Amino acid sequence: MRIAVLQFAHETVTFLPNDTTREDFIYPGSPVSGEALLATDPKGYMGGFVQVAREYADVELIGITSPLWPRTGTGSGWITRDAYEHFLGIMIAELKAQQSLDGVYLALHGALAVRGVPRPEADIARRVREVVGRQVFISATFDPHGNEDEAFLQQADMAFTVKYFPHYDMHLQGERAARMLVRAIRGSFKPLHRTVRIPIIAPTVVMWTGASPWSDLIQRALIWEAREPDVFVNVFFGFPWSDVPDAGMGLQVLTNNDPALADRVIRDMAEWTWRRREALLNTVKIHTMKQGVALAREAVTSGKAPVVLADYSDRSGYATWLLQAIITDRLERTLIATIASPDIIRSMLAAGAKPGDAFDAEIGGLFDESAGEPVRISGTIRYLSHATTARGTGNEWICVGFGKGNVVVLSPYLVQIMEPSELWQLGFKPDEFDVIAIKSRVHFRRGFDDSGFAPTLLLVEPPQPFMGTVHLQALPYEHLTLMDYYPYGNPSFPPADWG
Repeated sequence: MRIAVLQFAHETVTFLPNDTTREDFIYPGSPVSGEALLATDPKGYMGGFVQVAREYADVELIGITSPLWPRTGTGSGWITRDAYEHFLGIMIAELKAQQSLDGVYLALHGALAVRGVPRPEADIARRVREVVGRQVFISATFDPHGNEDEAFLQQADMAFTVKYFPHYDMHLQGERAARMLVRAIRGSFKPLHRTVRIPIIAPTVVMWTGASPWSDLIQRALIWEAREPDVFVNVFFGFPWSDVPDAGMGLQVLTNNDPALADRVIRDMAEWTWRRREALLNTVKIHTMKQGVALAREAVTSGKAPVVLADYSDRSGYATWLLQAIITDRLERTLIATIASPDIIRSMLAAGAKPGDAFDAEIGGLFDESAGEPVRISGTIRYLSHATTARGTGNEWICVGFGKGNVVVLSPYLVQIMEPSELWQLGFKPDEFDVIAIKSRVHFRRGFDDSGFAPTLLLVEPPQPFMGTVHLQALPYEHLTLMDYYPYGNPSFPPADWG
């Protein structure tokens, strides 16, 4: 069995002013092909797929040249048509050069947004299908924050979506994609699917699956998978920061050629979700920056430190609202990680900056309205540190000490700190800080909450209703109408043809 492997993934925030260009996908290690592609992300989708596929002696994997995530991560806007066509063109050309294929694996995300291409993942599947023909099976993996309707599975055969947020089961879904692709090729699994979109749109911060009702939703999907052999349930939470026509929640059910079972499962899942729609959108307590900083001070005083202040609203990485509140309230022993300030980083590194040097500059802000104003920091450089993310290269993070035991970390792009260890790798020690202020929506819970590291966690956002906050009505959508979705309108659901 010869299986081609491709990747094209991004979580596109279309409301950011900076397009994601061809150059953003090109950096050391990206694009990548062959064994190097198959070795990427060993704990994620790719790692799971490759591990299981290679448990079969008769499977050959062909790594097609693919871009990895852009260096900007989720801190960039629309992917340009040039970038999309350039990399997809390379993939299609390499697929055409293959003599024969039995299967194709697509490592995708679901929130890819390309200028002029309404449904990029479906378009990728369509163009792959045109090359390989209908006899070849196509399997894919997705992030739950995808915007997917029926278009993708009209071209592909199978999809497997992460269920948990934070994303604990990426490797597992990659394993499934490989196992079921092999079974489909061998003829023991005949994929049949049902898809339905649910007119609910929600900010990602409410989607934590560690508590009810999102945990109940995922448990219901898991129960169906446990009680019925060869049933797979995909729950797309949706990604509201992409202005695309298929935004919002969606469900996919995959069975082994059993249409009646597929209908029964997807109807149960969809009706349960719709009945719980109000609870799904009211799951977390969110504080203003001022309130959060005041509560953090109280927690430190009462011995409930370390405190995590999680600013989930910052989509560019440049936002300074929380930093401003920390300085105004004279919070001490606080680590702020990170503030995107690429120009400052470039100029200081070019000038030969080193630990111990004085620092006096305005950081962050000005990227767009949601970033706020720059904040002047006067202090001392403590560390020039290696980036803690796979997309980082070299000593490009600058750690600046200021005030009474405070440190702010400057990075070139938006960074979500997910694990405390990412901070200690910069050179810090846990007992240096009472408060840790990070940019993260839910991902941080895997290292700071689930582990029990932080007794106090406070979600914060600025009071202004702009991009990144829970106030989706502040976003200038052009490709969808908010009134078509709950809670902004009164849409009809379930579909009339369900009886």
